[in-house]
Amino acid sequence: MKEDDILSITAQIHKQDLERLKLLRYIDDDFMTVCLADNYEGVELILRIILGRQDITIKSVNTQELMKNLQGRSAILDVHAVDSTKKEFDIEIQRSDAGAGAKRARHNSSLLDAHILKPGENTENIPDSYVIFITENDVMGKSQAVYHIQRYVETNQGKELFDDGSHIIYVNGKYRGNDEIGKLMYDFSCTNPDDMNYEALAKKARYYKQDEKGVATMCKIMEDMRKEAAREAAQKAEQNKAKKTAVHLIKLGKMTLEEIAEATELPLDIIKELENQSMQLV
Repeated sequence: MKEDDILSITAQIHKQDLERLKLLRYIDDDFMTVCLADNYEGVELILRIILGRQDITIKSVNTQELMKNLQGRSAILDVHAVDSTKKEFDIEIQRSDAGAGAKRARHNSSLLDAHILKPGENTENIPDSYVIFITENDVMGKSQAVYHIQRYVETNQGKELFDDGSHIIYVNGKYRGNDEIGKLMYDFSCTNPDDMNYEALAKKARYYKQDEKGVATMCKIMEDMRKEAAREAAQKAEQNKAKKTAVHLIKLGKMTLEEIAEATELPLDIIKELENQSMQLV
């Protein structure tokens, strides 16, 4: 390919990135995490409105934070914040209803709790934790702005709040009431920073959409995301090819599972799973 053709393709991709950037909103998790990175004022605003409290003071903010449990199972938290009283918050953006299920909320909540409590610490001293899903659609389907998920103790006298300090909250991104949460959800779906209600959110969006340095940063992030997606696609294709080879070797029956794992560079547990699948198809 000629150099002029490469430059032309690069220019076209950059133009497409600029057009895409204009359409990005806070409800797009990649854009939100960029805008909220070290944006203490913005995170405080979001939490104060959703929780209906004005006494929240954020002391740390991390975006796209990888968190693992003892078994190595991990999740990437969109926004992980800690306030002045050591309460911990996980703010998740979900445009797909499937990604905001009850089990996902439970998993994230358990990861937060496991992360909070250090070895030797008394479990009674564990701070409150909040997992907050801001969803593009009303996943609960009850037309409410905010849904608080609670645990209760049920007896024949009725039920009372368990009050273990673990909180799961869903925020309906479709809500447009004439109140703070309605204005906040409008801002989350707004593409033009100048039309947003809250300056703490608008100024970051304005920087990444209108400032020369901010636009360059976002274009670089989008380029990196494309490269990462291509790398993951190549890895997946390579793994699928290795699996097909492993299945063929399993059917031949001339090698042990350990030898197949070594030959295909696949983990032994995957080889065993492929063997089970092959036997079920027979």
